[in-house]
Amino acid sequence: MNKLLGFIDLHNGEEEKAKVLDNVLRNTSFRGANLWILACAIVVASVGLNVNSTAVIIGAMLISPLMGPIVGAGFALGTYDFVILKKSAKNLLIATVVSLMVSTIYFFISPFKDAQSELLARTSPNIYDVLIAFFGGLVGVIATTRAEKGNPIPGVAIATALMPPLCTAGYGLAMGNYTYFFDALYLYTINCFFICLATFAIVKYLQYPVVNHINKQKQKQIRNIISALIVLMIVPSIYLAYQMIREKKLKARLENFVKKEFMDKGQMVVHKKTTVFPTTKLELAFLSKKFSDSEIAVLKSKFPAYKLQNTELVILQDSIPVNNNTTEIGYLLSMQKEVDKRSLNQEMVFKEMAILFPELTPVSMANHEYFAGSDSSKMVTVLLFQNKNELDTTSAAKLHAWLKQKLQKEHVELIRK
Repeated sequence: MNKLLGFIDLHNGEEEKAKVLDNVLRNTSFRGANLWILACAIVVASVGLNVNSTAVIIGAMLISPLMGPIVGAGFALGTYDFVILKKSAKNLLIATVVSLMVSTIYFFISPFKDAQSELLARTSPNIYDVLIAFFGGLVGVIATTRAEKGNPIPGVAIATALMPPLCTAGYGLAMGNYTYFFDALYLYTINCFFICLATFAIVKYLQYPVVNHINKQKQKQIRNIISALIVLMIVPSIYLAYQMIREKKLKARLENFVKKEFMDKGQMVVHKKTTVFPTTKLELAFLSKKFSDSEIAVLKSKFPAYKLQNTELVILQDSIPVNNNTTEIGYLLSMQKEVDKRSLNQEMVFKEMAILFPELTPVSMANHEYFAGSDSSKMVTVLLFQNKNELDTTSAAKLHAWLKQKLQKEHVELIRK
């Protein structure tokens, strides 16, 4: 039994406590070089989020010095060193404000304003982020207290992800989207608090010497404050996790409905939009299929079988048959293929459309592969756009001809939303 305990004893391989505390104290400061490194890391992370580059975001997390004051606060709390705790909190506040300022300025002047998937991923904190922050923090502080540091710390910097939420909060400020701002700031706060909590737990376990000897009543007060903060952080994250799981299940049922009722029956879905909250809504558009009111009623009656009660079904059917060949193309060969934006250069096409056809609002553009006969297939580029009125024949033909020339595509289909 003693031999087994020896394998898991964290005192084995522990660095001298005085050296660890000195190293932690030096990393809490945000003056001079550390502040410049932080500002540069924030710019790098903001660029990564802006262009949706995971590699760039990881690089920014690796060079970020944000972990320093958070770990310092955990050590100070565990040793009751309130002077260091105050200093760490002050430095963390400075780092947070500087990071928000730099990221807000970057996104304000950046020409690319769209929220990419990497950025959106930081706007939905939940209980899983709590687990990542806490156990990532445990790994980080255990590595910090080792005589041989090993290589866990870079992984901790990536896993706990302090930089991206701060940059996302800056994006929210720059765009005036305060939902993004508060959600991302909540995620950042979760990460900071639970890394600090993990540090506090290890410091207590390793019995670091206390600086200020306080009475039991004061110790109980500190524990109560920590417990209250844990509840304050965890309860909203559990609710958000529940919402996320419910949303995923609803979307999976909607996907199943679309697959079985349309795609498996050879009907081409060229536009699909699902909304889960506050109400469940499914919006679809098809290449050539027209649905009567009775057919739509039948489809709605099937919702209970898919556990989609109270779901609204909207089918967009106002398409422009400008090319007879495309209306005769058969059924779906394979699942819908997302557009390769590099080949279609969607953003440039939409900008030119705004000049040539100012009355139109482009929504999306994608390539779809269909059977043209029994043995061959055709690739069709579908443009979904918005317009108050139907295009006349001349304007539709002009738009169709321009798109074919611009995209160098033989088959183009236009659908008005």
